Parts: sequence; C-alpha cells; structure tokens
Amino acid sequence: MSTVHLNDNDLVVALRNDDVKAFEQLYLKYRTAIYKNILKLLKDPDESRNVMQDVFVSLWEKRMTLDPLKQVSGWLFGVSYNKSITRIKKMLKESSMFKHIENDLFCGDEQYAYLKEAKLKLLDEAFLNLSPQKQRVFELCKLQGKTCEETAIELKISKYTVKEYLAAAVKNIKEYIERHPIDHLLYIFLTLVLLG
Repeated sequence: MSTVHLNDNDLVVALRNDDVKAFEQLYLKYRTAIYKNILKLLKDPDESRNVMQDVFVSLWEKRMTLDPLKQVSGWLFGVSYNKSITRIKKMLKESSMFKHIENDLFCGDEQYAYLKEAKLKLLDEAFLNLSPQKQRVFELCKLQGKTCEETAIELKISKYTVKEYLAAAVKNIKEYIERHPIDHLLYIFLTLVLLG
C-alpha cells in the first residue's frame, strides 16, 4: 500500500500493521522538529541526535499501543520530552552540582515520574483549549518545525495572521500552565539546566 499521501491517522493504522513505509514517512515528517525540540533542552547536537533516534525506536517498538484517533505528533513530542528530561537528570546526577540540589528537587523516582506525567498532561490540556486555527498554526510551526511563511501558504492565510495566531497560542499555553502549580519542581529543574 502506498503511504505517500496518507494523513497521520492513516499512517498510524498502517504502522500498527507493521508497515515500514509508514514508519519512514512519519520519521521523515517529524525528525527535524523532534531534533530541534530535543536540542533546545540538551544543548548538545550529538546527544540530541541519539535521543531523537531513541524516540523513533520507541515509536516502532510501541506501534501496537498507538491510538490512530490521537495525534501521533503529540505522542512523539511527549516521548521526546520524557527522554530528554531523563537524559538531563542523568547528566546532572553525574555532576557535582546535582549532589547539592538533588534532595531539594526530588523526593524519589516515583514523584519525579509523576511530575513529568503531570507536565505532559498540562501541555496536552493547554493545547486542546486553543481554538482550531491556533492549534493548527501551533502544530505546523512548533511541532512540525515549519516557518511562518510555509504555514501561511499551507493554510492560505497571511504570514501576519500566522504570527498573530502563534503568539497567541504560545501565550495561552504558558498562561494555562502557570495556573497549575503542580509542575513547580520541574520548572526549577529545567531552569537550572537551561541556565547552566
């Protein structure tokens, strides 16, 4: 079966049927955006490439658990976020700095896993609260890594409108997350990493 013109939902269905071509299509479509998002966290090109490859290995290994009715992009970025944070935690553990902040930031792996899950849930909820237009612009620009110009052409709207929707979407998502303090420790953790 040709997968060239299939949408993501159909590609997931094909992937669940062990279609390697469907996997290749998803890889080609999302690898750049996934890599860029990982790189923002890890600040290391080689480590980021390794984590990206691991994300797609997980996609293949867990293909039977994917829900064709849900956005595979959300799954990919959620997994890439989890794996990036796991890698950051490992790097911090290997540094002397982590020894001083570990007890204050973490109360064990169970709580850490809970915090990661809570953040992903909040991001998903924040995204779903956006209007359909803002969701689409956010997905194209932030998840698929397209430029404002490319997004404007695809959606047949002006570049100014794309920028306006994107700015509003990012603002809305940030405000939504800020209203939910359950995630506080992770924000401290990420701030320490990003400032390091």
